[in-house]
Amino acid sequence: MSTKAFPHLMATGRIGPMETPNRIVLPAMDMNVSEHGEIEQTEIDHYVARAKGGAGLIITGACAIAFPVGAASMKEPGLSDDKYIPGLKALADAIHAAGSKLCIQSTHHGKVARVDVANDRAVLAPNPQDYTYDMSALADCTREELGKMGAATAGKQTTYKEMTQEDIDWLIQTWADAAERIAKAGADAIEIHAAHGYILGVFLNQRDNKRTDAYGGSLANRARLACEVIAAVKARVGNKLAILVRVAGEEYGQEGGLTRAEAIEASKLFEEAGADAIHVTGWGRNPFDNFTDGPLPNKVGAYLENAAAIKEAVNVPVIAVGRMLPEISEKAIAEGKIHYAAMGRQLLADPELPNKLREGRFSEVRPCINCYLCVAENFFDDTPFCAVNPALGNEAVLPLKPASQAKHVLVVGAGPAGLESARVLTERGHRVTVIDKSDRLGGTMWFSTMTTPDNERLMRWFKAEIKRLRIAVKLNTPATVETIRALNPDHVIVATGAVRPKPDFPGGDLPIVQTGDTLRAMMLGTATAEEAGAVLSTLGKMGRLSGVTKSPEFVRQFTKFWLPMGKDVVVIGGSLVGLELAEFLAERGRRVTLLHEKQQLGLPLAMPRRWTAVSDAKKHGVQIHRNAVITRITEKSVEWTVGEESFSAPAAMVVYADGTTSAAPLADELRNAGIPCDVVGDAGAVNYIHGAIHSSWKVTAEL
Repeated sequence: MSTKAFPHLMATGRIGPMETPNRIVLPAMDMNVSEHGEIEQTEIDHYVARAKGGAGLIITGACAIAFPVGAASMKEPGLSDDKYIPGLKALADAIHAAGSKLCIQSTHHGKVARVDVANDRAVLAPNPQDYTYDMSALADCTREELGKMGAATAGKQTTYKEMTQEDIDWLIQTWADAAERIAKAGADAIEIHAAHGYILGVFLNQRDNKRTDAYGGSLANRARLACEVIAAVKARVGNKLAILVRVAGEEYGQEGGLTRAEAIEASKLFEEAGADAIHVTGWGRNPFDNFTDGPLPNKVGAYLENAAAIKEAVNVPVIAVGRMLPEISEKAIAEGKIHYAAMGRQLLADPELPNKLREGRFSEVRPCINCYLCVAENFFDDTPFCAVNPALGNEAVLPLKPASQAKHVLVVGAGPAGLESARVLTERGHRVTVIDKSDRLGGTMWFSTMTTPDNERLMRWFKAEIKRLRIAVKLNTPATVETIRALNPDHVIVATGAVRPKPDFPGGDLPIVQTGDTLRAMMLGTATAEEAGAVLSTLGKMGRLSGVTKSPEFVRQFTKFWLPMGKDVVVIGGSLVGLELAEFLAERGRRVTLLHEKQQLGLPLAMPRRWTAVSDAKKHGVQIHRNAVITRITEKSVEWTVGEESFSAPAAMVVYADGTTSAAPLADELRNAGIPCDVVGDAGAVNYIHGAIHSSWKVTAEL
């Protein structure tokens, strides 16, 4: 895309008294690095990296107006005392020096104030009632995960306090006091959080607000508390700070959740109360079921239409969040649907995104792959990390240290570990050659795009980086000690991926049994008749010769109409690969049985994505059997036991998606031959894309 591709995103904007250099917003995402309410340098570094990267407005993670009362974490910044002003000022000064504007998000977490629960304080709520969720999804959490989640509340049960008028007056006063501290610190804006199950959002929601006084019943009454907070803040700092209000354009997964029509009316009331902008988000009531509906949606541009509807009803700027990719955002602003676009996880993945857009370097933007690893850490009160950006939370490691001595480094394997290694090494000044036995870049990542389309954007980025950096690539080149020695490298990076053997139980060697490797070989057109059967291997070769199987999108769409396998498929192994493959096949009309030897499905997927993947597989008709012990595979079925019971399922094809192990025999051969090498990615430890990129970074950033 050209430099002029994003003129609307790059245009200056105004919210109340604040002018922003462009329309890209970093929305609030909790970093969980503050100490006892104090902002630490690590947090400042994080936000400054995004400001230097060109984001026009930086919004902090949630800051507790009454810290530690009403806080969700002891690691979130506090706004309850003047002692917190110096830290806020240091952040504001650093953001301004980087050329951006700073907004402090303010909240009282209400019924999800985990710090109150841990300290035996009743949490504030509109009225005591059953606020619990269906937590059946926790069946797919490990004991370690459950323990870490429970630790945030010290394992204690929540008790509720119905807010009295005295509590309401206290909340309004406390919010105004917090706003004044934000103004004294030199920030540019305050965001008042009225969504995501926090106190103002719960009052707004008729499912959770059953009050019968002036703060319950009609929408105007339910919005009253938020409006009184907005008005109090406006009266105190309205001439100093822009006032943003965050509201859910819609709430999902609950009867009585906020509707779009109600969100529109509430936004009008917020504007009348003094809001300078409306920030439109979404919310799913049950974090164990609806989290990927809201607040972190799977869908691209998930809340855009809700934001557009609110914009039609108000006269202040509207910000849309929810996978607002640059091209979606530019179009939406150009069409007058919104004024600003908030890009959260994208700016975690690539802080330089705005600068790259402005400079016409769109192909260089490292994409978020929507894996949810970052946000999953918030369930544990821990610091987010990013699958594709190892510098997240450790910005001091950038820029990369130049190599003290340039070497010729040979990278064996063109999957994510190999490509990241090649990229980092080249950026540091080494000369790199990549070899791979396949006919294309991507390795197993290419195959993963079938079930996980977001991975295709990462693959395209790697291809663009290889081209930009002019890295030498030799495909269709098997790696042996002899071929490597002939290339005369100073060092070798072994990124050959994991090993996926056929199962060793009876019938595991039958022709109907496929592994991840044989399926991939079939898709690439390199499978032998012995591996995939005569028909499938021939079809794979035809696809390879015609070039059609080089397009993941083509394969995804084409297989919805024609898939060369029988109707009954049994997938053995319900971890990341097996679970997503089962859903993929079920979507394409196959009767799928998924057998998993353990209780927890979807590991090591991040929890929110895991919960959604399990739910989606069930919705697509996948028959799931946990704790299954395979007894044998026949030419037409699979047999297994669960406890003392025996079962069987018909199978025209069996996909063995278990038993993935790390192995790097090439590294042993190279070392025996006196050739120095390192092992990265799944060849060293099976951790998929996250492990591939992080392990590559760890080795190549210092080589």
